[in-house]
Amino acid sequence: MVAAVAAGALVAASGVGLGLWASSGDDGAPAGSSATAAGESRAGASPRATSPEPSPTRTYPLSKAPRTIPAVRQHTAERGPGWRPARGHRVVVDDPALADEGRLIAGELGLAYAGEKDDERAGDVRLELNQDKGANPESYTMTVRGGRVTVSAPAEAGVFYGTRTLKQEIRGAGSAPEGVVRDEPAKQRRGMMLDIARKHYTADWIEDRIRELGDLKFNEIGLHFSDDQGFRIESDSHPEVVSREHLTKAQVKRIVDLAASRHITVVPEIDSPGHLGAVIAAHPDLQLRNVNGAAVRGAIDISKQKSADIVDDLLDEYAGLFPGRQWHLGGDEYQALVVSDPQASFPGLAAAAREKYGAGATVEDLTTGWLNDRAATVRAHDRVPRAWNDGFFRGGSVPAAKDIQVAYWTGKEIGARQPLEYLREGRTVLNYNDEFLYYVLGEPLTFVYPTGERIYEQWTPRVLRGTTAVPAEYDDQIPGGSFAIWGDLPRSQTQDQVAAGIRMPLRALVQKLWDPDRPDLTWAQFRALAGELD
Repeated sequence: MVAAVAAGALVAASGVGLGLWASSGDDGAPAGSSATAAGESRAGASPRATSPEPSPTRTYPLSKAPRTIPAVRQHTAERGPGWRPARGHRVVVDDPALADEGRLIAGELGLAYAGEKDDERAGDVRLELNQDKGANPESYTMTVRGGRVTVSAPAEAGVFYGTRTLKQEIRGAGSAPEGVVRDEPAKQRRGMMLDIARKHYTADWIEDRIRELGDLKFNEIGLHFSDDQGFRIESDSHPEVVSREHLTKAQVKRIVDLAASRHITVVPEIDSPGHLGAVIAAHPDLQLRNVNGAAVRGAIDISKQKSADIVDDLLDEYAGLFPGRQWHLGGDEYQALVVSDPQASFPGLAAAAREKYGAGATVEDLTTGWLNDRAATVRAHDRVPRAWNDGFFRGGSVPAAKDIQVAYWTGKEIGARQPLEYLREGRTVLNYNDEFLYYVLGEPLTFVYPTGERIYEQWTPRVLRGTTAVPAEYDDQIPGGSFAIWGDLPRSQTQDQVAAGIRMPLRALVQKLWDPDRPDLTWAQFRALAGELD
């Protein structure tokens, strides 16, 4: 190691700050002239340009790009020994806000966490917050030079992602290559949604998934915890709706805290006005009934004020448990709207619509008004609402609030709207494409378990419905996407089987959310790399 450090001293010791997209190697050549320009040296890829002859030092060959999932966006190759962890190496930070990131990577690599230090020692891993206020807060620069590593970013999230890259480098190759990584995600929302209402998952299993998601640079986990089959989180305002198997609030707080330490937002979902069977079981007077008096499964009667009151009670209560800004309102598959004539089948809803919104109002208008009212409830808690695309309706006298983001999952509903309709309205659309990103237990109806290969080779964030991408001009309105695990037939797989089944789809998805361009690795190479890094 001493010899390696001494040899590494031949390399310039200065770091490269975020935003400096040109750098010199030890031969004085500018970055990018040695197969290192952005997009020209990705993990596992061969250089696309011929490297110049090195001069004057040939002690080390030019380094190769790190092999990580997701692949780093840019690596500037340099000559030097790289870095590998060893006894006596430290992790130091320049800001106390980075203590969590520092302690985590120190523990993972078997290093000493030394806190805030200004001195430099051989083998140091230094974590820094820079002053690039205009940069993507999830971007980072990682410089491996002179026997030391520096991770620099404008925000804590970027520093954390730099440590994930370092962890994967050590896990896969045993060392971090000399040079500079400059990296950032293409999409700001990278998620996985878990249906814990129909299938109960243990808190330990959920925490394991959070650790896995964090290492892969996901930043969102959704918890769909209320449905017809169960209500799975302890409640103080309405304990009567909670299922026997559920998570306590203490367990949820640990989940939320662990997620926060990995820069992951937990997105809660209490689906309404459909999928409320567990709530209705405790309040049968709120169940929607048709003109013949027949009960409608899972549907709450939105003409009753008590229906709104109980849902708002729950939304208000859980706003204190889930501090993240994102909130999912559901809104899908309200059974009053799957009949040929909702006004005739549900005259009570039709009458309530006319009373509230005027003579021409419809059941669709009343349902949209319900969604808007629930959005107002969470907006009062400074939350950003989202709803499934089949909770939005064409025409009508009551439009959905503009700030409700569209979680686009299907085009199979009655009156289905193409994704372009939402985009042309100026809406933000998140990609939950059910043909690629839906893992439905038991494969009911036409669902099949998604494969990582298909996501890796055919899907991009602009493929919102089917297999056809929307025009590139709408790319900025699609902040990302989410993999969704549904428990329709909950006994079809155990927790361990679910974890194994989603492993490669999650890795393929984050690769395409981090960089939607065609990957440099083949699927076989990517799958092999995943095996090396796990």
